[in-house]
Amino acid sequence: MEKKLKEIVKQWILKAENDLNVIEHEVKVSDPTTDMICFHAQQCVEKYLKAFLIANQINYQHTHNIGTILKPCKDINPNFSQLTDSLILTNYAVDLRYADDFYIPEIEEAKEAHQIALKVKEFVLKELNKLM
Repeated sequence: MEKKLKEIVKQWILKAENDLNVIEHEVKVSDPTTDMICFHAQQCVEKYLKAFLIANQINYQHTHNIGTILKPCKDINPNFSQLTDSLILTNYAVDLRYADDFYIPEIEEAKEAHQIALKVKEFVLKELNKLM
């Protein structure tokens, strides 16, 4: 992988890690902000998947829909089908951000979103290591 492309991928990973850091801070407090945990889990997954597409020199759609982003990943590597549980995070991209659709997830739901983000991170980093 060329040096410039590698640097862009690293930047996307850094942004994904920043989302994960917010999650990991929130899950440790006594009264976590569950909507933000879910939102940042979605953002984390989105960025890891886009980093994989960039590493493979695939243009990604400017969308927050995990299914739309995951599809070309699965086209490159069918093993990405293991990440279909991440599709539920799509709802957290926009729905939780606006008062029109007011919704505060329960702590169990937020913990599940966190676990999905960790699973995607582990899987994508393993695949990226094969390319870099």
